[in-house]
Amino acid sequence: MSYPQLQTPAERLCAGMLGLNIPEIVAICGSTRFMDAMNEADRELTWAGRIVVRPGCDMKTPHPLWADPADADAGKQRLDDLHRAKIRLAWRVLVVGDYIGDSTRAEIAYARSLGKRIDFTHPEVDPAFDGRTETP
Repeated sequence: MSYPQLQTPAERLCAGMLGLNIPEIVAICGSTRFMDAMNEADRELTWAGRIVVRPGCDMKTPHPLWADPADADAGKQRLDDLHRAKIRLAWRVLVVGDYIGDSTRAEIAYARSLGKRIDFTHPEVDPAFDGRTETP
């Protein structure tokens, strides 16, 4: 007698989103120095019918929410955890910008560990890019 395989939480989530006809979800990653480019990518993807999740706070820009250093440190960790959740939720990731810092590099590695498709606005900054071009 064989038993059916139980679905993982990720498989149940994916099946549920498909069953509810949820559009593709795209997580935007990149340095917050590229917030303008993230805004433009968000606008284009949204216009094309995608749901977009992306960084919502630019901690490089002064703001009362992260003015206190202790609050800023705790907030940075919460934002990092939240962004990893956005990556888990997304069907694919779009990395914006022509620079990859440590945080974005870690997000790319995390997305790859989950088997997410990753696109780059500047493919040459992909940590896995080897400089070769594919031929048809």
